[in-house]
Amino acid sequence: MFIQTESTPNPATLKFLPGQSVLEMGTADFPNADAAQKSPLARRIFDVDNVTGVFFGTDFVTVTKAEGAEWDHMKPAILGAIMEHFQSGAPVMEGEGGGTGGHAEHDGEDAEIVGQIKTLLDTRVRPAVAQDGGDITFHGFDRGVVYLHMQGACAGCPSSTLTLKMGIENLLRHYIPEVLEVRPVNV
Repeated sequence: MFIQTESTPNPATLKFLPGQSVLEMGTADFPNADAAQKSPLARRIFDVDNVTGVFFGTDFVTVTKAEGAEWDHMKPAILGAIMEHFQSGAPVMEGEGGGTGGHAEHDGEDAEIVGQIKTLLDTRVRPAVAQDGGDITFHGFDRGVVYLHMQGACAGCPSSTLTLKMGIENLLRHYIPEVLEVRPVNV
């Protein structure tokens, strides 16, 4: 098994490509070891010293390290954990299967606007940020403000504010005049 690694715009996060499916669909975010209880793969990766976050896409795993930790020391152990997991035949997720679509539910008078926001996120934004090892999901919409949740390599990335304001906010405002601003949320 050959696992490729790619850097991401977030220097604290590396993207690992095992060359096979990680999740059938959706994503799974594990911002800490306690959140990883449903995933044997995430638990195994969190056993590596200085791992602070794990994120799964359909064909990749991103791992975030603690400040001050060195990738040169961590990368071999993470590669070993991923390889051991896939060779073991254990599931990536236990119980109710794979990941989630990620978007929060929203109904009410703004349901049509929220539908447009989610469509633009799914078609224009999420594929691009997945290439960088992350995901951005809809969290809420209130009085012209769109709240988005940054995951994987996007969470804590130095360029995420620029991506939100100059990229996503401009895109949404262009297509949906009711959108006035985009803000990140921490879930």
